[in-house]
Amino acid sequence: MNINFILLAAQTTDSGTKMEIGEAAITALFGYSVVFVGLDMLMLVLYITGGIFKKKEAKATAKEKAVLDGIKKEVEASPLTVTPLALPCAPGSAGHIKLHGVPDKDAAMIMAIVADKMQTPLNELRFISIKEVK
Repeated sequence: MNINFILLAAQTTDSGTKMEIGEAAITALFGYSVVFVGLDMLMLVLYITGGIFKKKEAKATAKEKAVLDGIKKEVEASPLTVTPLALPCAPGSAGHIKLHGVPDKDAAMIMAIVADKMQTPLNELRFISIKEVK
């Protein structure tokens, strides 16, 4: 049994085809070109997929803009019946504040003065409402 294994190994090593340097170069170039064509196809698929997602995002953005434009037109059409929008708070803010008969500029000055007197950054304070006392 050991002799059969040695003969089989000797046959497999001799059964390969011998290539000359020109044939090996052509085979190598063909292999490289197949790899690069495959990479180009993969890159093309990624570009197409990216384009599809960009179109979806553009449609969503256009839809949001249309909704905001509609709200803006409603506000311009009837300024006396405007309800404040429930917009998300800005990063670092402590929420919304209710102003009762106080202009925005005066409210901002009051908040700045309170923060200065307390020696606390303004974004660490939370103002719930400001009302003018007469």
